Amino acid sequence: MKTKFSKETYLYWYELMLLMRRFEEKAGQLYGMQKIRGFCHLYIGQEAVAAGAITATKPEDKFITAYRDHALAIAKGMSARECMAELYGKATGCSKGKGGSMHFFSVEHGFFGGHGIVGAQIGTGAGLAFAEKYKGTDNVALCFFGDGAARQGMLHETFNMAMTWKLPVIFICENNKYAMGTSVERTSNVLDIYKLADAYEMPADSIDGMSCEAVHEAIERAVKRAREAGGPTLLEINTYRYKGHSMSDPAKYRTKEEVEEYKEKDPISHVLHTILENKWATDAEIEAINERVKAEVEDCVQFAEESPWPSDDELLKDVYTQEDYPFIVD
Repeated sequence: MKTKFSKETYLYWYELMLLMRRFEEKAGQLYGMQKIRGFCHLYIGQEAVAAGAITATKPEDKFITAYRDHALAIAKGMSARECMAELYGKATGCSKGKGGSMHFFSVEHGFFGGHGIVGAQIGTGAGLAFAEKYKGTDNVALCFFGDGAARQGMLHETFNMAMTWKLPVIFICENNKYAMGTSVERTSNVLDIYKLADAYEMPADSIDGMSCEAVHEAIERAVKRAREAGGPTLLEINTYRYKGHSMSDPAKYRTKEEVEEYKEKDPISHVLHTILENKWATDAEIEAINERVKAEVEDCVQFAEESPWPSDDELLKDVYTQEDYPFIVD
């Protein structure tokens, strides 16, 4: 079975996607136990998008996304420990326990959220790209958003400016078909979201988001164009979430048959099949990966459980850059 990508890449994809999947499954379980509060949106089913994106970019490139952010944060290099601790609201979390599920953040790893306002990250993503161009780097910004956010006016304003200034940004619409719970067919006359780029003469493409290979190749092309001052690209990456929009969503707007149809295209199973077909790993080696991922998830939960809560004096910190900002606290 010939492949364009190496054994090492497939093994990396498998372990990374399995970690994302197991982390999210554990987060869902802990949410049901009320260990995690507030909103919680799981990435289960969409792992190939994050995996393909990370192998097509370099560590210095910037990522920004919406509230379904756990898996992308892990792909970008943030530890399962700091991510789980953030879900718990603990001081050791990546946002000091102040952000929770929707607001993962790490300057160190070039991950800029985690945004709860639908579509707001689209403008900020272009701003990240503007900063890289202004500083004269060849870094790019990947700006992820969902099909629901594609209806926001922010998208059109940003597309216009990004093309005018030829910003090094790749706009990635993770089209999982239902936004919060309403299908694309019921919300737009334009069903092929990538065609929105035509109004701005922006390069665009529609990609199979259940394939790490297809995602990597598409993002690699877009990144190359951006690094060579060719400006932005819109990629509509067609994917699917196996769970509801959030933990409170029973997902009754779609059939069980449809969900099972997409599970047949599961990206983790596809990558594992490729590995086994090429005899790149034995059953024992795959089991070792599975156990390593299981241990990492168990460790991050224990870390979150044992971590301290934020202290009271953290309440007004990290709001303004001015450390002695005169808050009115009466």
